[in-house]
Amino acid sequence: MITIHHLIHSRSQRIIWLCEEIGIEYQVITYQRDPITSLAPPELEAIHPLGKSPVITDGEQTIIESGAIIDYLLRHYGTGQLLPQPGRVEHEQYLQWLHYGESGAVLPLMLKLYTSKLPDGGAGLQPRINDELARHLGYVEKCLEGVDWLVGNSFSGADIQLSFVAEVAPLLYSLDDLPNLAAFRDRCQNRPAYRRVLANSEPYAYGPKD
Repeated sequence: MITIHHLIHSRSQRIIWLCEEIGIEYQVITYQRDPITSLAPPELEAIHPLGKSPVITDGEQTIIESGAIIDYLLRHYGTGQLLPQPGRVEHEQYLQWLHYGESGAVLPLMLKLYTSKLPDGGAGLQPRINDELARHLGYVEKCLEGVDWLVGNSFSGADIQLSFVAEVAPLLYSLDDLPNLAAFRDRCQNRPAYRRVLANSEPYAYGPKD
């Protein structure tokens, strides 16, 4: 059975969602954040030395990193679901989005979040960070023009990967000029599997407000 080591209010929420989407058997071990630092507890280091979430265990295997976990689960347990067929153009696009979601897309969001905790808000870095935020969120916005999903307009693991960006972005950057991204977030959050996870887990800070 897949075990998801889940840190509350984190990217591991989408791994639970993925398992629910593809209908595999899984269990969730939930970890609370430190009430002062909001960091993951040291107990996660017993699962993997980095002590980060998401991390899954499958028998003797331990897998970290959201993209690698999504790829692993879909290849081994997805029975063809949410994964474009290898060799097709859509598969290459899928891989690009899968990696982009935890590299280019999320970096300016994390920089904005971390610098906001500095005494001066990281004032000297804000112009560059804001420029990068606008660039990357604008790119995703453009790619969602006229489509519901990122790869061949079919729901895939890439959309689950990018969902976290769409959920966190409104906390740090206005989506008033990014209607496609806002609609994408809403479509993700209204999927039945997503809602089932919400109904059966602890509150998720970045989920829907209704």
